[in-house]
Amino acid sequence: MWASLRASVWEPVRGFLSRPSPARRAALAGVMYVVLLALMTANTAPDALNWQVGDVATRDVVAPRDVVDRYRTELLREQAAREAVREAELDPVNWEINPAEALRSEERVKLIFQVINSVRQAALAELNAAAEIDAGQAPAASPEVGEGAASAPPVVPALPWDRLAAEAEELLSEQDVAVGAQVLKYALQLSDEARAALEDRTLRIASDVMLRRRIGSDDLEREREAVPTLAQIRSLPDGEREFVGAVVQAVIRPNLIPSPERMERARQEAMRAVAEVRVREGQIIIRRGDPVGPEHIMLLQDLGLLDGRYSYGQLAGHAVLLLLLFSVVGVYLYQNRRDILVSERQLLLLGLIVLLVAGLAKVGSFINWQGTALLVPVGLAGLLVTLLLDSRLAIVVTVVLSGMLAALFGFDGRYFLVGLAGGVAGVYSVSRVSQRSDLTRAGLIVGGACFLMMVALGLMRSDMFLIQYSFLGLLNGIVSAVGTIGLLPYLEALFGITSSIRLLELSNPNHPLLRKLLMEAPGTYHHSILVGNLAEAAAEVIGADQLLVRVGALYHDIGKTKRPYFFVENQFVGENPHDKISPSLSTLIIISHVRDGVELAREYKLPEVIVDFIRQHHGTDLVKYFYQKAVENAKGESVDERDFRYPGPKPQSKEIAVVMLADAVEASVRSLGRPTPGRIEGLVRRIIKERLEAGELDESDLTLRDLDKIAEAFVRVLTGIYHKRVEYPEVPGKDQELQRQGAASPQGVSAGR
Repeated sequence: MWASLRASVWEPVRGFLSRPSPARRAALAGVMYVVLLALMTANTAPDALNWQVGDVATRDVVAPRDVVDRYRTELLREQAAREAVREAELDPVNWEINPAEALRSEERVKLIFQVINSVRQAALAELNAAAEIDAGQAPAASPEVGEGAASAPPVVPALPWDRLAAEAEELLSEQDVAVGAQVLKYALQLSDEARAALEDRTLRIASDVMLRRRIGSDDLEREREAVPTLAQIRSLPDGEREFVGAVVQAVIRPNLIPSPERMERARQEAMRAVAEVRVREGQIIIRRGDPVGPEHIMLLQDLGLLDGRYSYGQLAGHAVLLLLLFSVVGVYLYQNRRDILVSERQLLLLGLIVLLVAGLAKVGSFINWQGTALLVPVGLAGLLVTLLLDSRLAIVVTVVLSGMLAALFGFDGRYFLVGLAGGVAGVYSVSRVSQRSDLTRAGLIVGGACFLMMVALGLMRSDMFLIQYSFLGLLNGIVSAVGTIGLLPYLEALFGITSSIRLLELSNPNHPLLRKLLMEAPGTYHHSILVGNLAEAAAEVIGADQLLVRVGALYHDIGKTKRPYFFVENQFVGENPHDKISPSLSTLIIISHVRDGVELAREYKLPEVIVDFIRQHHGTDLVKYFYQKAVENAKGESVDERDFRYPGPKPQSKEIAVVMLADAVEASVRSLGRPTPGRIEGLVRRIIKERLEAGELDESDLTLRDLDKIAEAFVRVLTGIYHKRVEYPEVPGKDQELQRQGAASPQGVSAGR
């Protein structure tokens, strides 16, 4: 049971680890993301602090990078905001009418009429009670009650109006409402209906005054004096005009308050005008023995020096930033280089290069000097990715690493621009490499780009540090070149990638395998050189890798060194060993040069991409000469065509297909009796057509347009090789010998051509 349980658990895990799959690639990307996030968010201080407000600093603390002093910045901004609000309050433009004051004025008007009504009702009740006692009867109803009561004349002449008015004036004065007794006497004498109507008109006028007129504290007396002149009051009857005017004068108050919107606007503008207070790299935050205050705690938290932890906000910000950078690379690969996206080996290589440069940047962030950021070799990533993977991908990786560099050193744009300049310069400096010394030149280009960017930024920002230490840019380029030269062979061997530098080394005629080919099969060597010339010209016109094509052509027939004299280009004595053996054996020997070439390539440790040229350059083609010979010798018996075909596989890339066509064309054109341009073109196009119809090019991604361009390139090169020469006339006697000697000399050859 345990064995079956262990097998059921282990089998999926073993399958996951052994077989490439999207899940493994996703896991690889996830691991890369976590490692890079850890690099970006890891504590930059070697020893964390656990101080609190009120503690005494046990050592000096120096800022490892530039940071905003939020405590002092907020303090200065609040101070500026208070000053701005005080200044804004002094400007009348920033004041507005307060509707609440109009409501309070209405309440005071209602209070006046409430006092009038209460004093009047109390006097009437007292008068009626006295009348009952005198007449011995129930109190009579008020004379005013009833429809059609008069509004203007006094209705109870017997009431003491002066006393009642004085009493009402006293009650109102207790409520801080000053209305004269003569004014109140007018309202006391009105009927209830007339008084109610008067109250409505007074309320409307008082509210209108308070809502329409701007009344400040200094303007109150002037506004009160202007009340009788208002149009809505002047239009009233005499007695009513005096009453309403006096009441409105008594109830109005200052109605202006500072506008909340304008005060807040002035506050915000003042706060925005205050620049951030920055603590510069190398500046002492707190000295030993000083008390720790809230401003110190805030700075230590922002720098990640407190307790050695980042805040959750910083962690989330770095996570989102890194996710965006990962997305940029992922989208580019999905749209342009899916072959890299589905290759775990190439993804791992890309990740290691990014981790290498990001790790160097992180190590630099531990050094308490801002110049270390200028030494981070972003150009190293540009050089390696260009040489090993893709130049356009290298541009994307350079942008990503420059962003990470800026994030690690306080989001300083200077470091982003310097890193970007070095990385882009590195990409373009190795776009076409012809020899290993070109990497040295690339290092100088990277260093020059960093140097110029630092000088330009220093001049624009008046930053003397950048100008003074601009030589660090040159050092950055040297580090990038040295790192590339040192790492390139190991990365090529570890990931099985053949860079252009490795291809150049393989194309050196002094390579042991090429020397072997030259010494043991010189005809094949010369044939390979011509095939390389043809294939390189064709690769150029269809956009294939020219260097790869040339090197593949040099090694494609290396297997012929095992039995060189069985191949016609190496037969110099006129005897053909195939005349003495059967066609099937001859075919076996001819076909075996592919297997022998693969074995030699393995023995000399040639890259797999070159081994593919050796294995696939004949595809599954038929050895026609010996097949026809076998058919003729069979005398009617059946001959299996499969015994006379190469084992394949068919060419899997454009480059190998081009070498296949160049190989066939060069051998066929060599056999032409009169290689005129017309005959060459006809032969070239016929051979290409035969390979196409036989299906040998089906898996190579070549298009019909590509084949047409290849044919034109072949014809152009072959016509130049097999051009028409001038036939020298024979000269009798001694002159003939002299002519022969002149023709044999270089000058004679040149003249004859």
